[in-house]
Amino acid sequence: MSRKCEQKEGEIAPSFRDQLERAALSVSNNVAEGFERGTTNELLAFLYIARGSAGEVRSMLVLLSRRSWIAENLKSQISDLKSIAESCSRQLRAWADSLQNSDIAGPRHLNDQTRANYQKRVARQKGEAEFKALLAQHLPDNHPLRQPKI
Repeated sequence: MSRKCEQKEGEIAPSFRDQLERAALSVSNNVAEGFERGTTNELLAFLYIARGSAGEVRSMLVLLSRRSWIAENLKSQISDLKSIAESCSRQLRAWADSLQNSDIAGPRHLNDQTRANYQKRVARQKGEAEFKALLAQHLPDNHPLRQPKI
């Protein structure tokens, strides 16, 4: 014979706590798994899955904070946790945005030739920037190369 787990007024259901914990843990686990895959595209996919889990955490925290029986001191803690989840989601989005604009396909794709090509490209970009800065010193003040980029 099975007995239902009795929930007292003001207590969070064990199943709700378990789901919240799984969703929170899913954020870091998906980041770790994506990173270990070794390609930028796979990391991107897992970062978006991690963002989804962060959204699930926020959703559950909002639902919890709207319960009338939640004590005021818990509402403050829930609000703090929601802010942390929002910050995490923003950071994951920024990381994903930077990866989408990256030339690197991921460590799985790196070999001696791709590393050398990347180093040449970075050196070329640095040299171009140094040349423009040097050239700008000899140009009139109103020349477009001396104007700050907006």
